[in-house]
Amino acid sequence: MDGAAPFSEAAVARLAEERLDHRFKGLPPDAEGLTVGALAAERRPLFTGGFTTPVLTLSSAALDHNLALMERWSAERGLVFAPHAKTSMAPRLFTRQLAHGAWGLTAATPAQVRVHRAFGVRRILLANEVVDAAALRMLAAELDADPEFRLLTYVDSVRGVELMNTALRAAGATRPLDVLVELGVDGGRTGARTEAECAAVADAVAATDTLRLAGVAGYEGEIPEAGPDRVRAWLRRLTALAVEFDGAGRFAGVPEIVVSAGGSSWFDAVADVLGELPPLSAPVRKVLRAGAYVTHDDGFYRRKTPFNRHPDQGGLFPALRLWAQVVSRPEPGRAYLDAGKRDAPYDIDLPEPQVVRSARDGSVRSAEGMRVVALADQHTFVELAEGAELEVGDWVGLGLSHPCTAFDKWRLIPLVEEDGTVTDYVRTFF
Repeated sequence: MDGAAPFSEAAVARLAEERLDHRFKGLPPDAEGLTVGALAAERRPLFTGGFTTPVLTLSSAALDHNLALMERWSAERGLVFAPHAKTSMAPRLFTRQLAHGAWGLTAATPAQVRVHRAFGVRRILLANEVVDAAALRMLAAELDADPEFRLLTYVDSVRGVELMNTALRAAGATRPLDVLVELGVDGGRTGARTEAECAAVADAVAATDTLRLAGVAGYEGEIPEAGPDRVRAWLRRLTALAVEFDGAGRFAGVPEIVVSAGGSSWFDAVADVLGELPPLSAPVRKVLRAGAYVTHDDGFYRRKTPFNRHPDQGGLFPALRLWAQVVSRPEPGRAYLDAGKRDAPYDIDLPEPQVVRSARDGSVRSAEGMRVVALADQHTFVELAEGAELEVGDWVGLGLSHPCTAFDKWRLIPLVEEDGTVTDYVRTFF
């Protein structure tokens, strides 16, 4: 499998053949009927090329920087990277992540696995326990159809193991499904709460012929009142569990032992603690799953990124920007833009005005003195400090917080050079 292509180049290339129509907001209306590839070849300017607001854009330079930084950072620490692809669900970004050293991709749901497989992704970590019989039939069929496909999924309960075993046996699965026992924490998200419960789950796996225990995993990002000490203490429980299972012979017969953790807020702690793992009976695959790094953001992850704690190691750049136009100035100190909850994430922070492009002369200035105070379905409410000026027709570039809830609002996103030239389009599948 190591010599196989990590994705289907043909399937990704076919994205350029899709015809443009009413499904894709923000794109030039006069591009109707063109293929995505034909429009990309025109290299239209974002502001004068017929794009309509609101329009979400991706910075090509920021993407390049972020991909290269995390490739280097992970490799230097002996980690393999399976970025959580739920962030973008964008095959063009998947391919760039895989080309920049990603070992595989992480999915959250069987539906996301189907998207990954449609584009030929060869290694997938499904970071959930799957108990739906129809989904398990699909996973078994994918494994049976492609001997080079590697799938890992979570188990965190004896009952879950029973349901998985029943469904896989009914499906006539011929390859065992590799599973990782998930360790959780009281008050957190999923995962068995105690080591004794984890051992019971592992025993249940061993009693089946449809599942194979391949390692341990978990997610440190939902630890209540998470801080460095609590996160590292939980990570050491995870690595100790791997050592205990290995000593008990629970990993007998697997070619490698997978130990996986790591969202986008604590991957520095993950690297440090997984680096403390002693040699085990088989090679250890230390898998980091952070996904938001690819675009970073101007809010939640700007505050949470581990690079804030280690500025000497570099830093990620925000790649997402939503452009909206001023459509109303009905009272002093208030402006309204033509973007809203249908276009921008608002689950953690409101958008942040960053730059203004004048409708009169195309000049660009800082959005200093401007603050988003609310979003309606299709309007952004901007409060203006004294001296801050906006005119109807001006374009406002908004920084966004939480990329996971930005991508899902857009089906085709322009990729923009620093001079505003649109060079490609990123298709999402939500």
